[in-house]
Order: sequence, then structure tokens, then C-alpha cells
Amino acid sequence: MDVRIESSWKGALQEEFGKPYFGALTSFVREEYTQGHVYPPPKEIFRAFELTPFTEVRVVILGQDPYHGPGQANGLSFAVSKDTKLPPSLQNIFKELESDVGPLKNKDGDLSRWARQGVLLLNATLTVLGASPGSHQSKGWETFTDAAIQALSEKREGVVFILWGNYARQKGAHIDRSKHLVIESAHPSPFSAYNGFFGSKPFSKTSAYLREQGKKEIGWL
Repeated sequence: MDVRIESSWKGALQEEFGKPYFGALTSFVREEYTQGHVYPPPKEIFRAFELTPFTEVRVVILGQDPYHGPGQANGLSFAVSKDTKLPPSLQNIFKELESDVGPLKNKDGDLSRWARQGVLLLNATLTVLGASPGSHQSKGWETFTDAAIQALSEKREGVVFILWGNYARQKGAHIDRSKHLVIESAHPSPFSAYNGFFGSKPFSKTSAYLREQGKKEIGWL
């Protein structure tokens, strides 16, 4: 199956595209787009991979589902389209960022500025039916994104994996921690942010590790 995805990722994940689950997933997603409102727009399904090539990933921030409201999801985990009101989790991410690193220069929620610096903003599930959170779970996306995480763990070195909440921790359970830094905390959702997300300092910890590795830091602000 010929999938339009950034070339270095296509090489890293080539085996996945020929597996039966991926064919079934593709058929399901195509049908869903014909039946109702599905997010993000089709051209943005693989946006995280397009903006952050496999060979350039320095940081991974794992999310779960895309946002399921109109005009929000843009293919990057936790991000929203420009000029869209910031969801509560992203508001809390920015609060922690400012507490950890300093005043934000850009409060735009798109976050493509991070992605272009090597931050893979990866959701476990890459599509969702409008107003139906979790509607595209267990259809094959998780298998595909697990393969992406495994490829990074096995074929790259010195990547920072930021895992917020139990779901992300479980998804990142098999990352090789002898080769990579794994930062775990509570999820930035208002339901859990005060249980260990605020004060966890993931951004400065990431910067310190990248410096130790002799790699360029992320311009978070």
C-alpha cells in the first residue's frame, strides 16, 4: 500500500503498511470520512510525521485522541489550529512551561513551531469522529503508533519521551531507557494537573538532557 508520509518515516515504518491491520484501518477511516465529521482534515492525519521527520526527532510528546470539536484538531497532539481557543490541557501545559522556563513569547496553540524543531507531537489515535471521543480507538491506529515509538526506541539514541498520564505511560512502557530519557508525570488535564503535572518541569529537564547529549535545545518559548 502506498501511503503518503514523510520519506524517512516511510522507510522506518514500511513493514506496517503491508500488514492486514493497516489495510483494514485505511478502509475504516476512508469510510468514516464519507459518513460524517471526522477530525483532523484528511491532509493533516500524518502532519506530526511530516513536520518532524524520523531522522530529526529529538523529543516525543504522546497524546491519546485528536480533539473532536470543529476547527481544533490539526494533526499534532495537544495542539489546536491557529486562532482557536486553547483547550484546558494546553492552557495547563503553557502554565507549566512558563513556571518552568519563562514567559511565553508565542501563545498560539498550533505548536508547529515545536514540531519543526524535532518535537514529535504524536497522538496514539490519529483520527476521531466529531463529538465522539475515543470513537476511532482499537481500529488499528494504536498498533501503528506503537510501531513508530518502537522504531524510535530501537533505531535512534538520546530521544526524550514525555509521557503525561497513565495512558501515555502504558504506551511508552517498552521504550529502551538505557538509550533514551523518559519523563513521566500526571496528565495536564484539569482533573489531574495538580496531582503531579504542575511542578514536574518537563521542559527544563528536556533541555538539560539535550545539552548533555550535545544536541541543540528546543526553543519552547
